[in-house]
Amino acid sequence: MVSIPSLINPKQFSVSPSVFLLFLLFLSPSLLPMAEAETSPVPFSSIHDSGPVVPVKPLVSFLERVQETAFQTYGSSHFDPKLYVDLSLRFSLSETMHAFDKLLKTGKGSVSVKDLDEFIEKYFEGAGRDLVYAEPVDFVPEPQGFLPKVENPQVRAWALEVHALWKNLSRKVSDSVQKQPEFHTLLPLPGSVIIPGSRFREVYYWDSYWVIRGLLASKMYKTAKAIVTNLVSLIDAYGYVLNGARAYYTNRSQPPLLSAMVFEIYNRTGDVELIKTCLPALLKEYKFWNSGIHEVSIHDDQQNHYSLSRYYAMWNKPRPESSTIDKQSSSKFLNASEKQQFYRELASAAESGWDFGTRWMRDTSEFTTLATTSVLPVDLNVFILKMELDISFLARVIGADSIAENFLKASQARQRAINSVFWNEKMGQWLDYWLSNGTTCKVTWEAQNQNQNVFASNFVPLWIDLFNSDTPLVEKVMRSLQTSGLVCAAGIATSLTNSGQQWDFPNGWAPLQHMIVEGLARSELIEARSMAKEIAERWIRTNYVAYKKTGAMHEKYDVEKCGETGGGGEYVAQTGFGWSNGVVLAFLEEFGWPRDQSIDCIG
Repeated sequence: MVSIPSLINPKQFSVSPSVFLLFLLFLSPSLLPMAEAETSPVPFSSIHDSGPVVPVKPLVSFLERVQETAFQTYGSSHFDPKLYVDLSLRFSLSETMHAFDKLLKTGKGSVSVKDLDEFIEKYFEGAGRDLVYAEPVDFVPEPQGFLPKVENPQVRAWALEVHALWKNLSRKVSDSVQKQPEFHTLLPLPGSVIIPGSRFREVYYWDSYWVIRGLLASKMYKTAKAIVTNLVSLIDAYGYVLNGARAYYTNRSQPPLLSAMVFEIYNRTGDVELIKTCLPALLKEYKFWNSGIHEVSIHDDQQNHYSLSRYYAMWNKPRPESSTIDKQSSSKFLNASEKQQFYRELASAAESGWDFGTRWMRDTSEFTTLATTSVLPVDLNVFILKMELDISFLARVIGADSIAENFLKASQARQRAINSVFWNEKMGQWLDYWLSNGTTCKVTWEAQNQNQNVFASNFVPLWIDLFNSDTPLVEKVMRSLQTSGLVCAAGIATSLTNSGQQWDFPNGWAPLQHMIVEGLARSELIEARSMAKEIAERWIRTNYVAYKKTGAMHEKYDVEKCGETGGGGEYVAQTGFGWSNGVVLAFLEEFGWPRDQSIDCIG
């Protein structure tokens, strides 16, 4: 083990003593990367059955009661439970609760519509009122050097409209949140934010990566850096980036892409100070994902030992933002412990960003078989591999060579783990791995535990240069993608199963298109680069045609039909939309659009 003094010299950094202390704390032996595990495992079953719970503040619990009453009063038609936990108080919590308890309720918990309308109007500010518009400081209607490869005037005009949407989605946390945080579920943040849009009124973690990719195409570097600053502030406060900047999201994270955001911004700006500011937080986040409940040790049939990660929310109750829905979903379970485990699986699926889809179900026809914590996910471990590579690169930039070397070794070990545990030679894909119930955290790899179902996530490793630089491997994976059934008229489908869940067929999502396309495009294989361009063009077309039909960018799209938006899931389809805007701009920056090429749907 390398000693801490040799890992880092405080004279290497122009940082405060508190930041340096973070380095010392998180470069302890417990943090040092270990993708090849040597530690003694704790029983998997004990973690699985009695994991941690991060408590929410009293306001959240009260707003869940309001949500339940609203559901009983207004009914399920067009009911959005998130609306009620996004309300902020006009008066103290005790005064508001007292008034709520005085409302005349029926045996089912409903009140008269008139009474509830008047109560909400009197005691609450509207959802989203605690975020106020913030003019982006670096927005210009047409940035210099914007999308130089886009030659078609029709496409350029649309791209400028998408670029202008950053103004519509720009917000800052109101002063009232800073002054009276106990009145709000919104969390204070130091900088301006870009929200996804519609019901998603706050900043979200993994959305922010693709928002930033779009902002970089729009030359909005200050806005991109502000997003990173906000996410770092959440790590400083909680030890990890939250799912979103709300008090009810403190029990889980989302796919860890902060290092990738810092990497992309540095590549555009050369901002070394940003690296110095962010690196302690990245080390802290790395520890979160590679210890405790998220860490699983596994050895393969050659007795090689690895450490991989899984999603595991610190919550075993209905998600506050979807409490009424979760209670209905859990109604099949008869005892409290089964309900608690199901609630943990729901929240863990939300931590994955894939909420919800058959990927997490042991029985793809039965939603209550959700078992997210029993899956070693391909993409999560690819994201952590990228984190290791990014930290190694960023540390090298600021002269922290020992840290850089340490994380480079960790990335090499994780690459071996990904190849050993997830790779399926016959299918030419990387497959999620099911953990057997009742086993220990030290798992023995068995081929039959690979999930043989086809998901877009099976191809996400291509995003990483360690994989897309291997030309024979890229050719094999490309052939597999071509015959997988996922590549459709308007993009890549999320899965092959039409379950009615939003992270399944026929929905396509911007992040999945981007990672797979970017991986193929970075390959030396000409046919792979050609395929990347073709998929990107299909995705650009469907976004364009849908925009012209509806006047909006959408959260997801139906990849079977050009110009059709997606559906399914527990809420109505949303517009805005942060990551869709970002991916379209990133694709247009990379591939452009020829002057004489039509943008309308083909056929």
